[in-house]
Amino acid sequence: MFNFLSREPVHDPLASPTPTADTEVKTTTCYMCACRCGIRVHLRDGEVRYIDGNPNHPLNQGVICAKGSSGIMKQISPARLTQPLLRKAGSERGAGEFEPISWERAFELLTERLSKIRATDPKKFALFTGRDQMQALTGLFARQFGTPNYAAHGGFCSVNMAAGMIYTIGGSFWEFGGPDLDRAKLFVMIGTAEDHHSNPMKIALAKFKRNGGRFISINPVRTGYSAIADEWIPIKPGTDGALFMALLHELIANELVDHAFLKRFTNAPQLVVLDDCDRQGLFAFDPERGPPGDGRNPHNKLVWDKASGSVKPAYPEGIAEGCDPALEGHYTLADGTRVAPSFQLLRERVANCTPEWASAITGIDPIRIRKLAREMGETALQQAFELPIPWTDAWGKKHPTTQARPVAFHAMRGLAAHSNGFQTVRALAVLMSVLGTIDAPGGFRHKAPYPRHIVPNYRAFNSPEMIQPNTPLNAAPLGFPANPDELAINPDGSPIRIDHAFSWEHPLSAHGLMHNVITNAVKGDPYRIDTLLIFMANMAWNSSMNTMGVREMLNRKDEKGEYMIPFLVVCDAFQSETVAFADLVLPDTTYLERHDVMSMLDRPISEFDGPVDSVRIPVVPPTGQCKPFQEVLIELASRMKFPAFTTPEGGRKFSGYPDFVVNFQPQPGIGFLMGWRGKDGTDHLRGEPNPKQWEAYAENNCVFQYHMPETMHYMRNWNREYLDFAKDKGWRQKNDVVQLALYSDTLQSFRLAAQGKSAGRQPPPALRERIDTYFDPLPFWYPPLEEAATELEAYPLNAITQRPMAMYHSWDSQNAWLRQIHSHNYLHVNPLTAKAAGIADGGWCWVESQWGKVRCMLRYSEAVEPGTVWTWNAIGKADGAWQLAPGADEARKGFLLNHLISEELPFNGKRISNSDPVTGQAGWYDVRVRIRPAEPDEPHESFPQIATMPAAPGVLGKAASVLTYFAGRSRK
Repeated sequence: MFNFLSREPVHDPLASPTPTADTEVKTTTCYMCACRCGIRVHLRDGEVRYIDGNPNHPLNQGVICAKGSSGIMKQISPARLTQPLLRKAGSERGAGEFEPISWERAFELLTERLSKIRATDPKKFALFTGRDQMQALTGLFARQFGTPNYAAHGGFCSVNMAAGMIYTIGGSFWEFGGPDLDRAKLFVMIGTAEDHHSNPMKIALAKFKRNGGRFISINPVRTGYSAIADEWIPIKPGTDGALFMALLHELIANELVDHAFLKRFTNAPQLVVLDDCDRQGLFAFDPERGPPGDGRNPHNKLVWDKASGSVKPAYPEGIAEGCDPALEGHYTLADGTRVAPSFQLLRERVANCTPEWASAITGIDPIRIRKLAREMGETALQQAFELPIPWTDAWGKKHPTTQARPVAFHAMRGLAAHSNGFQTVRALAVLMSVLGTIDAPGGFRHKAPYPRHIVPNYRAFNSPEMIQPNTPLNAAPLGFPANPDELAINPDGSPIRIDHAFSWEHPLSAHGLMHNVITNAVKGDPYRIDTLLIFMANMAWNSSMNTMGVREMLNRKDEKGEYMIPFLVVCDAFQSETVAFADLVLPDTTYLERHDVMSMLDRPISEFDGPVDSVRIPVVPPTGQCKPFQEVLIELASRMKFPAFTTPEGGRKFSGYPDFVVNFQPQPGIGFLMGWRGKDGTDHLRGEPNPKQWEAYAENNCVFQYHMPETMHYMRNWNREYLDFAKDKGWRQKNDVVQLALYSDTLQSFRLAAQGKSAGRQPPPALRERIDTYFDPLPFWYPPLEEAATELEAYPLNAITQRPMAMYHSWDSQNAWLRQIHSHNYLHVNPLTAKAAGIADGGWCWVESQWGKVRCMLRYSEAVEPGTVWTWNAIGKADGAWQLAPGADEARKGFLLNHLISEELPFNGKRISNSDPVTGQAGWYDVRVRIRPAEPDEPHESFPQIATMPAAPGVLGKAASVLTYFAGRSRK
């Protein structure tokens, strides 16, 4: 009985739930953001009544956020689609006029249409997926279909972060690695909003601060995590790279670098050719030892031994006892070739990157920059300690202890979502490397299956002659090019892919350019496509730049009156703005209604001490006629008889997605899930399929965690025990050492092609200067590309967005609970900036870029850098979308900054993607704006407005009443 004066808690969140006669508790994995926490779902009479965190889950340890606990309202969202829909004959896209059809009819339509495409020209089918976490399946489907036109969400999310770090240190933040706050003393967070790695970061930060750690946040905006930082350093958006270059300048000038680490574990001492020749800027090599080292086979390189005054092979002689590799100086090889260690070139690069130089760019006082560099260097080197953990490196040297470097960093989209983001992220990775923090206690630590080889041994499809009817591609559509020969280009240098990924425009795309598929397809650049299938991406609203233009393009017709994109298929669980434009709508399930995997083949939830994968298992049946998109792909692949999905006799190989997950093996003993393998379920990590694997996960909180021996916890780029272990378990194709690439010969190989100094593929003349400029083997800072196309005095302010902690993309604005936290958004502006523009706190204003304008409400905030304005992303909605009531705050007061951003920029008389020239990362945060007050007689509603969307047939509509519980008693 509830006792008002008792100190006992009403509810113990760590206690095991005690089901009553009419209550059942099931475990699964959350999907209210990409954090993927473990949850317990409480059901009564088969209906979801309560969701809490699972205390037995390694990721969130019982912690749950507002989004996670609100999953119950997503399940009964009035925006739920419940049946397949076909656009009515004669109706226009965008009108939202549909007729219900059966799944069998939907499968017949798709199978017939896609089979014709596959039998004639497979590249005319494009599959672009949004925030999915099953790219191992969707990528396999595209490859088996034979189309190169497949991309995931990363190109408009944070591919700069992934690619920039993977091409430098072999791993990246978030799923693939992160800050070791358990052993750090200084934590520096840059460009991170509060939705990234939410619950685990909260747990780690709370413990870090309680243990006396110092937390510095560098961000234009002080929200979320930054609000609890010991110090906030405001910075102008897009200038982080200049700060990192200045920090490198200070660290190197003051010898605050880990010399021993650089000599043994990075390419800092390796000799770079300086002469003007076909190998200029590449590493020197020993011809007697074979071909030169490159991104695929990096180990035939040279160092200068100061002890003997001679050149030596970098491995193993260059790190042998008695050898002292030079990090600085200029030398001449026996054949007269001039060379220098790559670290010498780095020193020369940052020589002029003084704090004063960076201050003029970033807005940070030069004194603060010097102090920050000193604090980082002194903490890493002078507060270092050793752990009594022995390990053996890749060359056989036994290290009796493990060296800690207690400075940890974390960064995300604030660095990535700029057109200079790749080199900015490279600069951060190099900064962490010179401090010796990579996979060291207290620094950045990898998570299995990372670190990858540099460059990862995943080559993207690049052979136009392999696009053949009814034939799978000879490689995955996505990958990591190591040189120009691995680009997806035609003999004339033009792109193979509809999004221009892996072309000379964006060579190291990694994830593709989802934000460009509609624009390019409508322009027919480089060709027309027939069918575009979009999964879980709101491309007619918040997932596109130039939103109104994209909506027009989806409706654009050719001279024959046919749509420029002839057939558009949208798979979603909710009636988003994009659904109205679909020709065929496939209703997806929610995360509580389906099987799903967070796999080592894709994006696991690994911890520092070992690999972790997890699953979702249905806790309630699908709503209406909803089908998981995974099941749709398995069904289509089986009907079209893709080789990987059919038996030699032509029959179905898999009965459905759960069967596929258990039995599909990309290599012997390796499957989607690593726990409870083998016929009897006693093998882990590797083993033959277990027919009861799903049951094993269900009995173990839907998660499998493997704890590696302590000797494999650190220094995994060079840890012989770990490298052999990772190769044996199928995480890596080789057990080669992963030397950190402070200097990137991979980038230089593209630059040499642009300079006409190398044989093989050459960029088109119009792109030579672009490649030469941005494919610098050393990091550097340059202004975001949009600035060159902008009159900066006319548009003096930077404009950025953040995802709010309580919502994720556009998924949650229809959530009745979360709407009470954010029903609309404001433009947040520093009072000095707003008052100078004559705009009152809470007043209506116009925000204008050279591409468009929006009307919105403004709020004063001291927690924003004066040259920056910002808002929450994706709260503004089209009227009627997501089954919000007519005139809802989200539509009348909420707004999108996307209307101010262009997906293309002028370039050499043409237009090119508004993206990073290296990776194709969308430049979301590069737009410049100005603000002015709205006139008193203007409508007090946001602009632009669009026609109200009608309800789709079969949409769930008004949510059922939900019981609330307090102290064990229910109320209506």
